[in-house]
Amino acid sequence: MLTVTLSAANPSEVGTPLLVVALVENPTLSGIAALDTAVAGALTRTIEMKDFRGARDEMLHLTGVAKGPRRLMLIGMGATTDRRASLKRAATLAARHAHRLGVGEMTWYSGQITAEETEAVVVGLIAGSWEYTELKSQPPEAERKKPLERATILTSNTDDSRRGLANGQAIGEGQSLARRLAMMPGNVCTPDLLAETAREIGQRHGMEVTVLGRAEMEAEGMGSFLAVAQGTPQEPKLVVLKYNGGPGGQKPVMLIGKGLCFDSGGISIKPAQGMEFMKFDMCGAAGVLGALEAVGQMKLNVNVVGMIGATTNMPSGTAMNPGDVVKSHFGKFIEIINTDAEGRLVLADLLSYARRFNPDVVIDAATLTGACVIALGHAATGVFTNDDALLAEVLAAGKRAGEPGWPLPLWDEYKDLIKSDVADVKNSGGRPAGAVTAALFLKEFVEGFPWVHLDIAGTAYSESDLVTIPKGPTGVPTGTFVEFIRGRMR
Repeated sequence: MLTVTLSAANPSEVGTPLLVVALVENPTLSGIAALDTAVAGALTRTIEMKDFRGARDEMLHLTGVAKGPRRLMLIGMGATTDRRASLKRAATLAARHAHRLGVGEMTWYSGQITAEETEAVVVGLIAGSWEYTELKSQPPEAERKKPLERATILTSNTDDSRRGLANGQAIGEGQSLARRLAMMPGNVCTPDLLAETAREIGQRHGMEVTVLGRAEMEAEGMGSFLAVAQGTPQEPKLVVLKYNGGPGGQKPVMLIGKGLCFDSGGISIKPAQGMEFMKFDMCGAAGVLGALEAVGQMKLNVNVVGMIGATTNMPSGTAMNPGDVVKSHFGKFIEIINTDAEGRLVLADLLSYARRFNPDVVIDAATLTGACVIALGHAATGVFTNDDALLAEVLAAGKRAGEPGWPLPLWDEYKDLIKSDVADVKNSGGRPAGAVTAALFLKEFVEGFPWVHLDIAGTAYSESDLVTIPKGPTGVPTGTFVEFIRGRMR
């Protein structure tokens, strides 16, 4: 994990392997004149010749500096409309580049920055330096590059900036935890491992952890969740973490995550091409665990309950079949039309079980539908709710976190699509409005609390390189969860 520190040193004098200077579009040398002198006017010439214009993601690398920093990299932030977001993106890209170079440590300079901007830079640096290497053999020692392990931010070292540093470190580590869990293959990241990770978080931060297995869920009457789990020999896990940081009696914010450690589709099996990406079907659960890690580190003054439902969806002689009817924890009967619409079956029982915690609000996150990817692509999370005021809160939290969402309707006109001939509801309404009918199905099991559903199928992971981060898990929705909880403290 990247260690980040603060320093009030002059950028022209730091003896760092790599100094990164972030500049806006059409930059000037204001604030870095001494650095320009240290590099014999190279910055002046570079800007005058338009070799560097400060466009977003633009980079220019100078080496052979005689004194001070041994390497210098200029990185563009573009025409900034959201300075925090621009700083975070630039820091992510800079750290990724530094990690590739193998410099081991780097220094960041973007002038004097606020505590909130410091936090954004720290989150970006940690995101850019992250890499999953646990299952890769090391190259010969002579060919190894140093991983990026240390970074220094040049800004005023005050109580406020140290607070920004600590918060950024907490959020960055929470997102890194979520990404690590998501990147693990399904035979490593099992329901048992997710439960053990929750126990470790609880132990680190004094949280109460409860884990239900198959027998306990049978006793609870969780027929919907267990229908998904009946095709696998792995023990399903329902995991609850309780963080009591707020006043006694305060209703908790409740986070719920879908934790399908691998989703083959079951009897309604998925196409073979791309099925390996279904190890990412537990990103909702990973986001809950990452958020609780960050909340625990920040010691936020609010009560939070995190709950995940973890299993695998496999075809076997004991697997659920299309046409089966099961009884949910809520008491409603569900006709299973498509066994690949399994995440909503897990979430149905989790949402019902949530009532016993008397939550102030419930937010669930799931890589739920390919239909949401068709609707919104990979730029925005689909957001559904039974409470318009809560919707505004969640959208604002996602914007602050750099994880934008977009609202989609839950109109009654769509409900006919999930009416069943033999049960109370069916788990799939077919292709039309697939993301909407999935959310409407979940709404059938929500009672007594404001609720938001985040469909993160298009945003939790990427099948291609995203410039700032490589293909794979993005950490979504960890940041949205954390920002929503922080917003509740205001």
